[in-house]
Amino acid sequence: MRAIVLVSGGMDSVTALYQACREHEVIGALSFDYGAKHNHRELPFAKHHCEVLGVGQRVVDLGFIDALFASDLLRSGGAIPEGHYEEETMKATVVPFRNGILLSVACGYAESIGAEAVVIAAHAGDHAIYPDCRETFMAAMAAALEAGTYAGVRLLRPFIDLRKEDIAARGRELGVDFSQTWSCYKGGEVHCGKCGTCVERREAFEIAGIADPTPYAGGGATPPASRGRV
Repeated sequence: MRAIVLVSGGMDSVTALYQACREHEVIGALSFDYGAKHNHRELPFAKHHCEVLGVGQRVVDLGFIDALFASDLLRSGGAIPEGHYEEETMKATVVPFRNGILLSVACGYAESIGAEAVVIAAHAGDHAIYPDCRETFMAAMAAALEAGTYAGVRLLRPFIDLRKEDIAARGRELGVDFSQTWSCYKGGEVHCGKCGTCVERREAFEIAGIADPTPYAGGGATPPASRGRV
């Protein structure tokens, strides 16, 4: 199946790109610069992996999101909270309807270049705080993509029932170099190690039994509050 993949430069989307290249004919990748504090850190990794796999990448400027939407993930928002990714405080980093917008752009691009499917790396760990990552939303968007295109573009979400540690294990099987991915929402010189995405990243490697290649500010082990989650 001819497909395009949404690739941010994070662990999940990069792994989805590698898996899609195994299972489909990937004819393009889309990355988005929407004004997130960490876009400048993750987008180069998206470019790197697309080049490694020989996939043409386009970066779409969605600056209006930073200008119009309210979220602490955006440069126009407040400070990124620290703590576990599934804690209530992380709702401050939700960008309203982000995946709806990204998938709409991706669908139009897919049909324009003759792709039959769009691949997104939404996973079960996202469901707790992101309404637009839940399967109810994804199923509705899948129906919209198919109904709204002549080609009946399909929405593939291969990780929708997986957790982050499952994706880490899948990436290892696929040969993903996770040192060349970015998670930290703060977007500093190195991963902060304390924000929700950093904690989730550290925890995923720990639970999966994979050596974490990521330098974190201050080093140290995974914060105790995140240990023992199932």
